[in-house]
Amino acid sequence: MAAIETVGVVGAGTMGSGIAHVFARAGFRVLLCDVEQRFLDRAQGQIRINLGREAAKGKLPEAEVEPVLARITATVDRAALGAAALVVEAAPERFELKSEIFRALDALMPENAILASNTSSISITRLAALTHRPAQVIGMHFFNPVPVMALVEVVRGMATSEATFATVHAMAVRLGKTPVEVNDAPGFVSNRVLMPLINEAAFAVMEGVATAEAVDQVFKMGMAHPMGPLTLADFIGLDVCVDILRVLQEGFGDLKYRPCPLLVRMVDAGWLGRKSGRGFYSYER
Repeated sequence: MAAIETVGVVGAGTMGSGIAHVFARAGFRVLLCDVEQRFLDRAQGQIRINLGREAAKGKLPEAEVEPVLARITATVDRAALGAAALVVEAAPERFELKSEIFRALDALMPENAILASNTSSISITRLAALTHRPAQVIGMHFFNPVPVMALVEVVRGMATSEATFATVHAMAVRLGKTPVEVNDAPGFVSNRVLMPLINEAAFAVMEGVATAEAVDQVFKMGMAHPMGPLTLADFIGLDVCVDILRVLQEGFGDLKYRPCPLLVRMVDAGWLGRKSGRGFYSYER
């Protein structure tokens, strides 16, 4: 497979902007696509801020900030992604939305292009089956904050080819990440293990076993976790946690993954965690 020089990123939210950041920092030309210009403007502003922080910490030469930004082209025209050899989809964790994106990308991308998803729980095999190139569909699950976190779960679908896996694995290394090979299953490894922990922590609060602060303190002091599960849930987004738990419940057909009613009520109230200013904790916005 020819060397990849241009990549596309669909979705300019927290994850998409972080993915665009690390690809551009590694020397790739990046086409960042979203449905509205305001989302792209916000993403470019956040990328500039994050690059500035890296420069201030000595992790990036100050002179490199503007060249990195210049390698990112923002567009609302999805057809522009046809110039990329690999596209990473970073849309919200809903199968209907991702399926529409994958069908559209399959129709407009070159035949040899790779379609990757940053999904944290949805089946790569199922997404691949929507395309005419299942061998070139793969999971590339980054972790938040993308510029900081080293791990990338590289997820093989049932039809993912060795060439596709090798290419994406090598690209993750070029980004300065540590790729870990994972086979396709609901939640992969990270969220299959993490989300039941967060869910049980929410049940403990709902049932009056302990406060959120007490639950988190137990995990920080007793298990040496850098942050407690409910602080982490706020950081991830409670809506994202509920979406993933529902994927797990549907995928495994097991009620043990049923989202805690407290989590569902908090999401219904708009208490999504850090991004909304309120979750298990309150945050300044």
